[in-house]
Amino acid sequence: MINFNVPPFTGKEMEYVMQAVQNQKICGDGSFTKQCSEWLEEKTGTKKCLLTTSCTHALEMSALLAGIQPGDEVIMPSYTFVSTADAFVLRGAKVVFVDIRPDTMNIDENLIEAAVTDRTKAIAPVHYAGVACEMDKIMEIARKHKLFVIEDAAQGMLATYKGRPLGAIGDFGCYSFHETKNFSMGEGGALLIQDEQYIEDAEIFREKGTDRSKYYRGQVDKYRWMSYGSSYLPSDMNAAYLWAQLELAEEITKARLDRWQQYHEGLKPLQERGLLELPFVPKECVHNGHMYYAKAKNLEERTALIDYLKENGVLSVFHYVPLHSAPAGLKFGRFHGEDKYTTTESERLFRLPMYYTLKEEEAAYCIEKVKEFYRV
Repeated sequence: MINFNVPPFTGKEMEYVMQAVQNQKICGDGSFTKQCSEWLEEKTGTKKCLLTTSCTHALEMSALLAGIQPGDEVIMPSYTFVSTADAFVLRGAKVVFVDIRPDTMNIDENLIEAAVTDRTKAIAPVHYAGVACEMDKIMEIARKHKLFVIEDAAQGMLATYKGRPLGAIGDFGCYSFHETKNFSMGEGGALLIQDEQYIEDAEIFREKGTDRSKYYRGQVDKYRWMSYGSSYLPSDMNAAYLWAQLELAEEITKARLDRWQQYHEGLKPLQERGLLELPFVPKECVHNGHMYYAKAKNLEERTALIDYLKENGVLSVFHYVPLHSAPAGLKFGRFHGEDKYTTTESERLFRLPMYYTLKEEEAAYCIEKVKEFYRV
């Protein structure tokens, strides 16, 4: 059986975890956390990177930093994971969904401005499959209407838009280090902050509402309860696990891109015959090989294909059920305009196995079975 996902593992993870234990500092903000944060700051050019316990918590911190209040509205795509919406719903905001572009599955930048009201506080673009949203247009709209831009770059680490790292273009950027991502610490994430004025508040929110970060730096002689907050710090053991992968980030990314390109070339004859639709990457975007998806004719065909692949030892999956059609989406959000593509495209899309250690012959077998289904 070819699994859909195998969490990345380089071989040094347990050695570094043991080092963290021997350092007798296994709670948050130990030496490995510092190494990971500094590495991410250098790679992205962001002012401050704070590791978090998940991308969900990075999004929650962004909502706190943006001052989201009950009655505010946040614009986002419906085709995303629940965390994108949850972070703002927890603050009492209403999420406003707009349609996606069928070529990239990203939010349609040309539909955002029409959804802006006097209650809109932020735009939350989601970089699907590590392919960037049209960030120039989104930033232009945000600046015009004085809105925050909170990038859900859970899938976008080491991908770029016009040479700029995803997650480091908007006001705040959020990464995921879940076991399904290119780099993993099991559960984990990171918050990228572009404006220095938000760093102190972010540290307070992350440290349960205290100024303990200042205390550890020797800036105050005791730490105090300063504001609301939560415990958003990952264990240094988790950071140690992640550090083993960041050291080999280029190798991991190349391996994924190689398999992505293999899929793309191998399935191209199906696209040329109109049987499948393959991913589109705009010329200004450099992706990171996070996933390989394709689109069948319709829901029925996709279901049959996924079943056929499973019968032949290949675990393929569909992806998000659009949030606006879910019970919570109906309660906490609204869809602005026409759902022209979100639902129909989501019902066609399937994902093939993709992970760091996926072998060339395994990807070739997956391609063979997809072609076999279509009798090509």
